[in-house]
Amino acid sequence: MKKTAMLFAEGFEEVEALTVVDLLRRAEIGCDIVALAEAETVTGSHGICVRADTTFGRAALDGYDALLLPGGQPGTRNLAADGRVLDALRRFHAVGKLTAAICAAPTVLAKAGLLEGRRAVCYPGLEEQLTGALATEGAVAVDGTVITSRGVGTAIPFALALVEYLTDAERARELARSIVFAQG
Repeated sequence: MKKTAMLFAEGFEEVEALTVVDLLRRAEIGCDIVALAEAETVTGSHGICVRADTTFGRAALDGYDALLLPGGQPGTRNLAADGRVLDALRRFHAVGKLTAAICAAPTVLAKAGLLEGRRAVCYPGLEEQLTGALATEGAVAVDGTVITSRGVGTAIPFALALVEYLTDAERARELARSIVFAQG
């Protein structure tokens, strides 16, 4: 089974984070909620508290197949300000593991230097912070081992792209059907 880590910093965007965790788990892809701080509860940008599976300090990140970042403020700023997060993203990228981010969080991938020459999307208006990226349109951008998405309204397509990348297109289609996801 593939195993992913979704990093939850204080102020994360709840819909983006929890939609991805839920859909990956429905697809039988392991997805641990990893709290950036040492506390096991993390509060989202809209006051929803979530209990993490583990903390960044205790997680053995090298055992994961993908590192995922939700957006939200101040969550994205908290992720970008943590050198451990930037180092982990660079390590994953260097060995060809998946890194993915939604909403404002693709700017963290840019800060880590992972978007140079890659197609990427982010929350509208933040494109200038995608240093080195080829900012594109659309709900989701998949470019090699980097997947980015635009925001709350694209959380399901983002999660389905992750499922397809980590398993296959048929599993993503089956999941979309099972949740009655209608595009367009």
